[in-house]
Amino acid sequence: MAGALTRMATDPRSPTDSAGLQGSRCSGDGCAVTVYPADDACPRCGGPADPAVLHGTGTLWTWTVQRYAPKSPPYQAPPGGFVPFALGYVDLVEGVRVAAVLEVDDLDDVRIGMPLTVTAGHGVPRARPTTPGEEGS
Repeated sequence: MAGALTRMATDPRSPTDSAGLQGSRCSGDGCAVTVYPADDACPRCGGPADPAVLHGTGTLWTWTVQRYAPKSPPYQAPPGGFVPFALGYVDLVEGVRVAAVLEVDDLDDVRIGMPLTVTAGHGVPRARPTTPGEEGS
């Protein structure tokens, strides 16, 4: 297990073999804090933390729209140019709040409290509206 925790600490947003996000949960007495991304130690008590796969489902806590391209460098515009996008914090069912890019078709459809599914890859996590079949999974 120590190898898995070391890998998570060095690349905490890497995709997992199973569905969900790689987080960690404090294994200290009575603490049980869950965090994302994974860490070797609990941020509350400093005790050891064990790997935990988070479901990735939750509700939108708050959000904003990035309407202007960041300054260059280091930003490099994509071939089609900058397109405004939404960013938000998602409250996961495990009680963890995760920042994510919101993948929605229409920025006017974004609402606080909407159900979202968060996935991780390389870079910033992504959140998309949860489909009815995904709710409760």
